[in-house]
Amino acid sequence: MKHIAVVAVFMLLSVSLTLAQTTRVEKKIATKATGYGVTYSLPKTVFIITSEMTKITRKAGQFYKYADLYLGIKDAIVEDQIIYELNKVKLTNKGIPDIDKTYIVEFKPGTVAPYVYLTEDGLLCSINTDYLPAVAAASDTPNATESGIMNVSGVYTEELLKAGIVARQAEVAAKQIFLLRERKLDILTGNAENMPSDGDAMRMVIKGLEDQEQMLTSLFVGRTTQETFTHDITLIPNGAINEKVLFRFSKRQGILDADDLGGEPVLINLRITEQAQELPPKEAEKKEKSMKGIIYNMPGKARIEIKTAQNTLYVGEHQVAQFGSQESLAPVMFEDKKTPVKVTFYPETGAIKQIDQ
Repeated sequence: MKHIAVVAVFMLLSVSLTLAQTTRVEKKIATKATGYGVTYSLPKTVFIITSEMTKITRKAGQFYKYADLYLGIKDAIVEDQIIYELNKVKLTNKGIPDIDKTYIVEFKPGTVAPYVYLTEDGLLCSINTDYLPAVAAASDTPNATESGIMNVSGVYTEELLKAGIVARQAEVAAKQIFLLRERKLDILTGNAENMPSDGDAMRMVIKGLEDQEQMLTSLFVGRTTQETFTHDITLIPNGAINEKVLFRFSKRQGILDADDLGGEPVLINLRITEQAQELPPKEAEKKEKSMKGIIYNMPGKARIEIKTAQNTLYVGEHQVAQFGSQESLAPVMFEDKKTPVKVTFYPETGAIKQIDQ
């Protein structure tokens, strides 16, 4: 195993380009041309914090002032309004290449078909065995639901259009609603003069009457539209975190930057629960020189809490490569020319998942 000194030109890649690291892998075969070696990197842990919020848009109906008078509805929307709600927060850990931990997997010449699977960023996935990448989660897109109908022009009858003043229009619209209800009841009870020919026809007629009633009713009660959005924040943990403002949230504006005082702060706390003991300089140097074979991570752990002043939004424990140490698999494990050792890793943390002979 050779440690590679990486020049400063190889800067940390953009986090946004590495989030799909487990969705695509590449098979690298160790050949004579490559010196029977494959270069790989160990990961550094990145937290992806995903917040879900709902945008609620409320539109007052044209006849909201008469909702109680004509329909007995007391909770009609009386003014246009946009409100945001913070639904939930989740956290996942990803891995990005650690530029200070780049190595070469070396195979002994004559080993049976030695090969390695790497992510497209060069993180180690497996040695001498196929690797099935994790399926990437589907990207979240705005999800919209609506209560009320946006285009009600189709239910404006000639009588309603000629009614003139708003008060008279509201009265006519209310009468039409009650008329639609009576027609629906007549059909359901079998008292209609022209009954639908069969069950399917009845369902279609009832559906049409209900749609018209809903459109007219929305002129009184208004309509509500809901859209769901997600917002991602990336965080590279380098130590304990105490009451750090992650972002801010406003019921009127939604998710805001951490330094925007227009919203309530959403805080993150990180407590290290497992951390590798720091070795004295001489012992650390001695360990580094003695490490040969396949270098891998033994991650540490951290407990993360995300909260507002009133509510806890997320609590969980995650592995963090930065808080752990590096260990090695002895080169002799990979020198068997007939039965090569197979090793699978977690590319997100650099830890060993499984070893098979």
